[in-house]
Amino acid sequence: MRVLITGGTGYVGNAVVTELVRAGHQPRLLVRSPGTPVTGTESVLGDILDPASLVAACADTDAVVHLAALTRVRESFDQPARYHEVNASGTVNVIAALADSTGAAGRVPRLVLASTAGVYGSPVRQPISEDTPATPGSPYAASKWAAEQAVRRAAETGQITGIALRVFNVAGAWMGRGDRDETRIITRAVAAATGRVPHLEVFGDGRAVRDYVHVADVARAVVLAVETSTTGYAVFNVGATPVSVAEIIAATERVVGRAVPVVRRPAHPGEAVELRADTTRIRRALGWVPRRSALDDLVRDQWTAQR
Repeated sequence: MRVLITGGTGYVGNAVVTELVRAGHQPRLLVRSPGTPVTGTESVLGDILDPASLVAACADTDAVVHLAALTRVRESFDQPARYHEVNASGTVNVIAALADSTGAAGRVPRLVLASTAGVYGSPVRQPISEDTPATPGSPYAASKWAAEQAVRRAAETGQITGIALRVFNVAGAWMGRGDRDETRIITRAVAAATGRVPHLEVFGDGRAVRDYVHVADVARAVVLAVETSTTGYAVFNVGATPVSVAEIIAATERVVGRAVPVVRRPAHPGEAVELRADTTRIRRALGWVPRRSALDDLVRDQWTAQR
């Protein structure tokens, strides 16, 4: 299949593109500036905020994997309009361009949207299933929820086939490329242990549990979503390993062999005690299972990539 990828040069995009090539697909990367194409791919200039460029990029494609987005939760509170423009309006532009494409084989094109578990907010019932009502707690999460609704409406009217992957916390590294966002806890814990940053801030007692998934496992979920025969609209959770902050610190010290300098802060008011993913649906529908998401593997891969 010929697959257009937005955000294909980013952390997750790098792994997705590689997995698509390995699976025998033809990735086309949407890029904003010329560069050397990844082996087995082609590149096309464009931007998700430039509808005309998207129409050209979507020509003769079977599917779009839409990864391009702004993703920093705290930043979204300072820039809510920008986050809505890029994440929600940008998705609407992608949908419109893809809907105009008949697909390389004349079939209804597919859109796989990388969404976020943040759309759930902080539900009391755990683990979190896809039927949990959406209560976004940040402008970032709200922009992703709006993007999901745009995909759903387009799928229900038969313009596209749509799949939203609600990804929990991505970590680890792929082919030597780790996460460079040191606001994320595993990345920052490794950076603190190796002296790249002075310390790791821990809010509360460190018992808060979040769900983590290896970037390689996320990439496989994306490829399976591209390849599935599912029609209409579907939503899947992508999570794997629920662990606490304290467990992440212990694993980092165990793997790296150095202490993680910690600065304790008061817990954020109303912070959820735990957020765990129910992945029953994606396991049954797509046959997806995490393979590399054990906590020590997540930490070790990030540490290896940083070195």
